[in-house]
Amino acid sequence: MRKSTIWLLTGVLIFAFIGLLSLQINYIRIILQTQEDQFEDAVKRSLFQVSRDLELDETQQLLTDRIYSVRKQNRSAIPSSNGQGITKQQSSPVNVIPSSFGKNDLQTASKAIQDIQESYLYQQNILEDVIRMAMKGSNRPLEERIDFGKLESYVQQELVNNNLALPFACTVLDNNKKVIYTGSDYHTENLEVYSQILFPKDPANKLYTLQVVFPTQKKYVFESIGFILPSIVFTIVLLIIFVYTIYIVFKQRHLSEIKNDFINNMTHELKTPVAGISLAAQTLNDADVNNSPHLMEHAKKVIQDESTRLGFLVEKVLQMSLFEDRAVSFKMTKLDANDLISSVASTFVLRVENAGGILDIDLQALDSTIVVDKMHFTNVLFNLMENAVKYRRPDVPLMLMARTMNVGNKVQIVIEDNGIGIKKESLKKIFDRFYRVPTGNRHNIKGFGLGLAYVKQIITDFDGFIKVESELGEGTKFIITLPFVEN
Repeated sequence: MRKSTIWLLTGVLIFAFIGLLSLQINYIRIILQTQEDQFEDAVKRSLFQVSRDLELDETQQLLTDRIYSVRKQNRSAIPSSNGQGITKQQSSPVNVIPSSFGKNDLQTASKAIQDIQESYLYQQNILEDVIRMAMKGSNRPLEERIDFGKLESYVQQELVNNNLALPFACTVLDNNKKVIYTGSDYHTENLEVYSQILFPKDPANKLYTLQVVFPTQKKYVFESIGFILPSIVFTIVLLIIFVYTIYIVFKQRHLSEIKNDFINNMTHELKTPVAGISLAAQTLNDADVNNSPHLMEHAKKVIQDESTRLGFLVEKVLQMSLFEDRAVSFKMTKLDANDLISSVASTFVLRVENAGGILDIDLQALDSTIVVDKMHFTNVLFNLMENAVKYRRPDVPLMLMARTMNVGNKVQIVIEDNGIGIKKESLKKIFDRFYRVPTGNRHNIKGFGLGLAYVKQIITDFDGFIKVESELGEGTKFIITLPFVEN
């Protein structure tokens, strides 16, 4: 699949996922807003009814007190037997009594009407007194007008009536925000406060406010969207799986490109020793060569050298697969890092000089004993120096430096050159298997991209670490740090 097609499919799917998530998030926002509005309306209805109940309670109490007071006065008064004194209002029903009634019937009817009128006036006087007392109620302390013991039960009952059975706390404030009454655990930190005026017909300067808060309001509201949260979770999981799948696709494509590059480079590398062996074999088949011992020895040496080179190439390809299977065993011994650097440099100096360069050795480490596998650590140093020769600048004489120093309880080994350098974007990839720093023509510098991966693996297995510093066009510095062992 072409890279452009992959990017197109990725863009379409990402757009679809983002659109789906946006719709779900918007739907949740609408549900939450609706739930909050419904919650607020239910609370306001409940608190208004509480205020109304308190007014009815006060009126009922005033009425009860007044009836009790009047009856008490009536029991202490002397009853009057005088049936005279019927007012004009009282006598008005008499005028409508038919004339056919007898005298006794007339007296009985008049007496009944009089009793009704007296009862009516009695009740009317009581109600008028209650109304006057209610109008003067704002002058009384709130504690006499409200039974605070019933206040929270009223609030709870009205909330239940409006389907809001959740914990709450309330308080009552006067016009100056002074607390008159407060329930247990009342606090307003990070909570929505709902207010209701008590006795709203009282004078403005004598109004009281009931305030209610709900500690679990947010939980109550969010529980209403619990049914949609799993769908969002599944969508996010699918998005993560999709992103990971795209990552795998691009990684596999990248590995495929690396594999193709590796095959091309390996084919190019193997052609040279195969061609040399083939040419030497043809030479041996020539009858004239049998008569020339010198040519015979030369052909044998070519076959031997190219066979060794071919074996080395095959071994280098297999190195990393062996490390992946952890099939490599080390022969760890105490060695002197300074001696190892000197030994490798002495065998490598000719290659540097043949390339028109200079190899400088600076051994400053006093505590230089390390525990490593000699063969593999020697290969590490060879790989780093070989890269310096490979990636030198053709127009600048090669300057290769190898030095050691102590840093704390560690030994640092530095291999530094003045070659072509490495781009910053390539520095974090150079220790990856099969990765080769782009240099224009892929095949003008031989290699498989395994050397530095091998170097890092070996140093890591020796409980050390390696880092690289480089500037494009100025050179590269590899810094190996290993723990030293005191003699």
